[in-house]
Formats: sequence, C-alpha cells, structure tokens
Amino acid sequence: MTKILVLNGANLGRLGRRQPDIYGHTTHAELAQQCVEWGRLLGLEVTVRQTNHEGELLDWLNAAADDGTPVVLNAGAWTHYSLALFDACAQLSAPLVEVHISDPAQRPEKFRHTSHVEPHAVTTIVGQGIDGYRQALEAIAQL
Repeated sequence: MTKILVLNGANLGRLGRRQPDIYGHTTHAELAQQCVEWGRLLGLEVTVRQTNHEGELLDWLNAAADDGTPVVLNAGAWTHYSLALFDACAQLSAPLVEVHISDPAQRPEKFRHTSHVEPHAVTTIVGQGIDGYRQALEAIAQL
C-alpha cells in the first residue's frame, strides 16, 4: 500500500465550527476519518495531520521530501504568503496535490488569490468542499 500524507494547516482543526457557510459542517476529525477510508479504497495508506504551527508543517514536508512520500496539502492561509512553504514544496520529489475547500480565487480577499504551493503541485483542486480531498487522493492514486 502506498503511504500518503494529508497535511492541513492553520485553523483547519476548527472545521465544522469555523465559518461553516464557507467550510461546511464536517469536523477535522470526520475529514481525517473520511480520508483514511477513501485512501483504503484506493490502495493508499493515509495519515492525516493538522497544525497551527508553520514550522511543524515545514518539518512534515521536509520529512516527506526525504522519504519520497506523496502529499495532499491544504496549507490554509500559509498558502498565500509563506515563502518557506514555497521552498519546502519545491523539495518534494513525490507528487503534491494542493486542495482547498473553498475556491480562494473567488474569495473577496485579494491576498487569497496567490498560491505559493501551486507552482509545485501536479494539480490543484478548489471549491469542491470536503470532497476535494477525495478527488486529491484519487489524483495521486492515478499517478
């Protein structure tokens, strides 16, 4: 079974409680369980992690780079301003799929219209809600 990391950044631990009109009512724990189940059906061994600490996310990406582990990444707000995230993603040799529950390009805040992850991703899935994670896992499984 192929190992894969699903990494979620800042504030995604508050899914289901944070702006449910944008992010839905699914909690992060429910999302993690769904990702593991979707992965199993695709022959993937999925580990889901979430952090509010940028350095921890960078450490996980660096370890994935060292191990050659594919990554599904929703870096949250760090997507839009972290050059350290850009550098960490550049080191990945295995596929990286960027995912966002909403479509940042359609959000009114201009800062959300830039992604420092996208240049390194094999694909970016946006605006599909929680189902975007399933689509991201499918994209990796098909590579």
